[in-house]
Amino acid sequence: MLQQRIQEAIDRMVGSGAETGVQVSVYRHGEPVADAVAGVADPETGRPVTPGTPFYSASTGKGVTATVVHVLVERGALTYDTRIAELWPEFAAHGKEKATVRHALTHTVGVPGLPSGVTPEDLCDWDGMCARIADSEPWWEPGTRTGYHAHTFGYIVGEIVRRATGAPISRVLREEVAGPLGVADELYFGVPRGELGRLARLETPADVAETAAAMAGMFAKVAPPEVLPSAEYANRPDILMADIPAGGVMSARAVARVYAALLDEVDGVRLVSPERFRELSGVAFEGTDDVMGSPATWALGYVLAPFGPGRPRVFGMPGVGGSGAYADPETGTVFAVTKNRFNPMEASALEEIAAIVAES
Repeated sequence: MLQQRIQEAIDRMVGSGAETGVQVSVYRHGEPVADAVAGVADPETGRPVTPGTPFYSASTGKGVTATVVHVLVERGALTYDTRIAELWPEFAAHGKEKATVRHALTHTVGVPGLPSGVTPEDLCDWDGMCARIADSEPWWEPGTRTGYHAHTFGYIVGEIVRRATGAPISRVLREEVAGPLGVADELYFGVPRGELGRLARLETPADVAETAAAMAGMFAKVAPPEVLPSAEYANRPDILMADIPAGGVMSARAVARVYAALLDEVDGVRLVSPERFRELSGVAFEGTDDVMGSPATWALGYVLAPFGPGRPRVFGMPGVGGSGAYADPETGTVFAVTKNRFNPMEASALEEIAAIVAES
């Protein structure tokens, strides 16, 4: 039984000391088939993980950000080929006037780097960050190359959402996605202050220095080390309470429900039409990532085929630190993993759960 296999796996991870707290959620054809937790949400107090505990899950949140856009496209608020400058005139600066929503979703808009000197405090200033990014010179002609927009994706896509709706993406997420799916208190951009005590606290393994340095080197072209995700960064109240939709705070159950509602109805809620789903989940851009230096295949806002050519239609987003959420349209299966042991370049828990789900 899948539930038992997953529970045994995460109990073993926690029991061995490899993990501190873990959640796993699996949906199939819109129905939950596994919902397992293990360990503690707060290593200092011993507060246990529950299915509803929200975890900071880094770029796993980008898949949720993209999903908000798809819901708005479905509603007719914009199209994938809407020029960003039509909604946000300032973004046209320095030759970006032809950049589109599609380019933003596929990391091809050409602004992968944060403005120089950005601090964690700056990341919490939405208007200031958007103004500086809009005034950035593109590294390439929008739409011609790809490079992972680790931080800027959230501001660019989030400001597109704000300009199209008049509301911050945190509110649109709550009203259009999380609320209808019954997970408004488990899925956030911008956590309300009164909810901070419910969140899992991330912790740094003792042997993390080498992998943290590797991550800093990988992203050196686009962000200073102090704004890269880490346990310290992800436990900061100002970061957690700010709208920073390049990352997100979520339970595994919440983000799994979001992906499941793209594929199928979940308790009567389907986020997009089958036709829209086929468009958003197909190949949108292939190329060599100019930031990461590796091959990249993007659907509209999601990594495509992350588990290799044998599963070409799987799409989703991982988060640095080991979380992730993925959907397989061929089997109707969705799974999500959240955790609080934050090792930047290590994803063994996610990989083990992915293998168990694939075998089920």
